[in-house]
Amino acid sequence: MQAKADSCDRLRFETPHPVHLMNILLLGSGGREHALAWKIAASPLLTKLWCAPGNAGIANEAECVPLDITDHPAVIDFCKRNAVDFVVVGPDAPIAAGMVDDLNAAGFKAFGPTKAAGQLESSKNFTKALCRANHIPTAAYEHFTDAEAAKAYIRRQGAPIVVKADGLAAGKGVVVAMTEAEALAAVDMMFGGGFGGAGAEVVIEEFMEGEEASFFALCDGEHALPLATAQDHKRAFDGDTGPNTGGMGAYSPAPVMTDAMNTRVMDEMIVPTLRAMKAMGAPYKGVLFAGIMVTKDGPKLVEYNARFGDPETQVLMLRMMSDVLPALIACADGQLKNFSLRWFDDVALTVIMATKGYPGDYGKGSVITGLDEASRIDGVEIFHAGTVAKDGKLLANGGRVLNVCASGKTVSEARQRAYQAVDRIKWPEGFCRRDIGWRAVEREK
Repeated sequence: MQAKADSCDRLRFETPHPVHLMNILLLGSGGREHALAWKIAASPLLTKLWCAPGNAGIANEAECVPLDITDHPAVIDFCKRNAVDFVVVGPDAPIAAGMVDDLNAAGFKAFGPTKAAGQLESSKNFTKALCRANHIPTAAYEHFTDAEAAKAYIRRQGAPIVVKADGLAAGKGVVVAMTEAEALAAVDMMFGGGFGGAGAEVVIEEFMEGEEASFFALCDGEHALPLATAQDHKRAFDGDTGPNTGGMGAYSPAPVMTDAMNTRVMDEMIVPTLRAMKAMGAPYKGVLFAGIMVTKDGPKLVEYNARFGDPETQVLMLRMMSDVLPALIACADGQLKNFSLRWFDDVALTVIMATKGYPGDYGKGSVITGLDEASRIDGVEIFHAGTVAKDGKLLANGGRVLNVCASGKTVSEARQRAYQAVDRIKWPEGFCRRDIGWRAVEREK
């Protein structure tokens, strides 16, 4: 990879204050956590890395521990017994459950927002109200606690229209309804318990026309440091068809996010959001992930996530030249002001291999082989998501199972390498999209 700046031997000095060697606990078990574990494991500041509960791939980077991460006292007890210096919270559920608050109260430093700050993801209505109050560009919306009122609004507005569960629904709580009938059915499904408690309230938004991108900024409560951009592919099948998923692939950087566009997102969304959260006594520390729709009127906020994206983290970590650990610590310490990160110029792309049936019902326990051969392709890195090792075999244990990543000088080159690797993996029960990065490839032509 070509580096933009000098060699990495200055990594230790990127943090504004000295950091001792550290014991780190990472929470989560997905592809995002494998990418974070891979990056953290390379830090010269690391003494020991644990991951709870982890997966078969993370086991190559960290010691996986069978902790129930919904059991906060058990996590705190582990931190005490093992002299953990810093906890990195990966998924959205522990953030929404107040894991960071509980760790902080027990005297442990953690990366991630508090429960109050995490409402930017855990409540769509909270974020839409914050946008309205602070003039942050986003889709027009209304919030409903009653199905009949929601349906009356849909009939007034017409389609296309977007129906969202207010709470956390594993990335699947959004229905982009192209017809009125589809929107009305989505309301019935959500209020009928289709997403459990997450759909007890709904937000209905205008349909925004444009190109979507993912924007990430590290935040320390007051200051924000923009990271690289990415674009993911939400739909299950080629040509952006099929149901919405947690993401079937991604690439970085996103060409639609020009320098001017990035500046606008920082000035019009990230900075006012941090200011508003601080003013309400819930300063936002962690990574703020903004889903952006680039419309003819400029960038508009689709939604916020209060954690790293999945699969975007996989391509971001491949492109990050700097040590990630001091940056995460600086967020928790309120020390981002004088911080900078360096990035490789190369493009990174990831293809998600999922179990047939995902995002609906799927089987578990099918055998996967060929990963060693796939990994030998130049520029390829494979991150595991839903995998488990059993009796010397690698088994699929989830919906999204493998993240086959590659870097290259262009999107086309990275994509070619990634699919070359996919073709060496033997897993008849799996499937993937064959068109990841299609917008960027079109642009390159």
